[in-house]
Amino acid sequence: MATLRELLVRSSRTFAVGIELLPDPLRGEITVAYLLLRVSDYLEDNQELGEDEKVALLEEWRRVLDGGGDREALIRRLGEAGEDTPDALVARHATAVLDGLDRLAPAAREILVRHVRRSSAGMARWTLRGSVFHTETDLDDYMHEVAGRVGHLLTELFVLRLSGLGNERERMMALGREFGLALQTVNVIRGLHEDRDRGWVYVPASFLPDADMGAGELFEPANHDAAMKVLGRLVSKADRHLAAARAYMRMIPRRHHRVRLFCLLPLLFAVRTLAISRANPEVLDRETKMTRREVVTITRRARVLGFSNRWIDWYCHRLAERAA
Repeated sequence: MATLRELLVRSSRTFAVGIELLPDPLRGEITVAYLLLRVSDYLEDNQELGEDEKVALLEEWRRVLDGGGDREALIRRLGEAGEDTPDALVARHATAVLDGLDRLAPAAREILVRHVRRSSAGMARWTLRGSVFHTETDLDDYMHEVAGRVGHLLTELFVLRLSGLGNERERMMALGREFGLALQTVNVIRGLHEDRDRGWVYVPASFLPDADMGAGELFEPANHDAAMKVLGRLVSKADRHLAAARAYMRMIPRRHHRVRLFCLLPLLFAVRTLAISRANPEVLDRETKMTRREVVTITRRARVLGFSNRWIDWYCHRLAERAA
């Protein structure tokens, strides 16, 4: 059976870099949280199941997390995941992930269970509703369920484990949600072409220039100008959320340098990815992402200078300005 660390690295090298910088017990708690959410993602996103079965399994997953349901039957069902994706890989090893949850301290386990259950319920609700986003508020509601709640989960763990944050909890909860929306908006932009292929286009109808146009029509060559305007609105939206993410970063005391790094790395990666995607028509046809060399360079510089709020602001500005 794969260890939790092996599952973490095999399912996301980028997040593994940040998580492995964390001090104990946060490292173990956030590893388990990440893997639990990958199982939820599998149940929502996979191409093997029908919508009704997805919803039923998400509900059973919620019951199992809360100590009820038929844990062994669900584990057997997840073991049948056949897709060659990171989410399916973690789903096939749900026994190890749930065992890791069982070993956590009660206070941390309660935080994880509560937020993963809520996120899974939100995923089930949107699975039933389908990919219909009339307004930006609709899109934010969806992104809150899959990413904003992660910001809440992490904030509660930070308040539990780190000194000096108790009085900042409410503001950090609000900014943590924005942090999650920032990362998810960047994911929406870089995944536009892939999501289109599976029938989900995360573009609000209110962003479209014509009320009669469907979001899927943005990918037609005749609608290139409209698509670029929509891309511009998504990029501006990401910029707004990223500003809040930087404010969240500044609220973590510098003495908690490794926790700051854990938050800082995905922030910097998002800023850079957004710079590559900005006004770039290639996002409509293929994934736009950083080079391996850029990831290494950003990580190295953040580890040395990430204690400085002034440097973070300067470096974000520099990454955002660099030509794609």
